[in-house]
Amino acid sequence: MKMLKKILIVVIGLSLFCGCSKTVTEPLKVDFLGEYKNVIQGIDSKCEEPYNCRVIVDFKGTGTPLMNFSGTFEFCGCGSDGEYAPTESYMVATNGDTLIVSCSGKVVEGRLDDHPEHVTSYWRDPFVILGGTGQFEGATGNGMTDDYNSSEDANSHHHWEGTITMKKGE
Repeated sequence: MKMLKKILIVVIGLSLFCGCSKTVTEPLKVDFLGEYKNVIQGIDSKCEEPYNCRVIVDFKGTGTPLMNFSGTFEFCGCGSDGEYAPTESYMVATNGDTLIVSCSGKVVEGRLDDHPEHVTSYWRDPFVILGGTGQFEGATGNGMTDDYNSSEDANSHHHWEGTITMKKGE
């Protein structure tokens, strides 16, 4: 009986400790479709070597915890090796709360075996969460992108998975 009481005290203590945490970590899963808006090349691109152009992409998507969202990518790239510089991208939920993310990596021509037949190029790169506004203020986290361009349309297709740590709701 004494052992049961000790175990119960430990369980209650752990529950209180865990319940007092001011943050919560949960899965981040988003799918979105990007529309290439502009490619600015040369000196007007504001990009430094080895990148010779700035690409602007508007996007819309759904996922957790953002629900419905829209946003913009702006990144330097277009190098011969397919690399692109770190982005600072804004994902804006319908309530106006904004999640700020960054990724960099390399666009690879072709497709992988697990891609649909219409994939023409892809990139699977790490992303990090830089914070945000509203419910995303002070948010942190990371994950992987799984993105591609398609021969069926002029859009970029995105599927991101990772984790996000945010302040608990009031």
